[in-house]
Amino acid sequence: MSISMYQASVPAFVRALNVLSALLKKGEEHAAATGGVPDVLLGARLAEDMMPLTAQIQRASDASKLTVARLCAIEAPKFEDNEASFQQLQERIANTIAFIESVPEAQFDGAAERDVTLSYGSFSQHFTGQSYLLTFALPNFYFHVTTAYGILRAQGVKIGKLDFLGPFN
Repeated sequence: MSISMYQASVPAFVRALNVLSALLKKGEEHAAATGGVPDVLLGARLAEDMMPLTAQIQRASDASKLTVARLCAIEAPKFEDNEASFQQLQERIANTIAFIESVPEAQFDGAAERDVTLSYGSFSQHFTGQSYLLTFALPNFYFHVTTAYGILRAQGVKIGKLDFLGPFN
């Protein structure tokens, strides 16, 4: 039995975005419990040349909503990338999930064969929808989710592998 492009993308994105929301909540609770300044946690990075926690969440949001839009040949909502609080980041995650879940499964018909071309800066790559999802979009999305997890862990937030994996339904 093969899995559809919808099944390979929407449930995975929604699940991981919900996990990201839960991780972020634990980060907020950690900041409150330790007397930490939320701005310090939100601006934390794993390495100097990497984006901070806020940007990792923004990129996970963008990666998921733009993937769905590209696979379905529709427009994704634009977000300003100006979130500066835990609440604003939670709203962004919720808005991303709402958009992804609003796209009907039928909209994914033909997505595996759809042409997807990415072009920004010096990077330009042509994909089929399936190769885009499997070799670029999902790895890129999970990179940002994993990096957000790593930042929170490095900042002392008490999370582990099961928190990253999330609930199993």
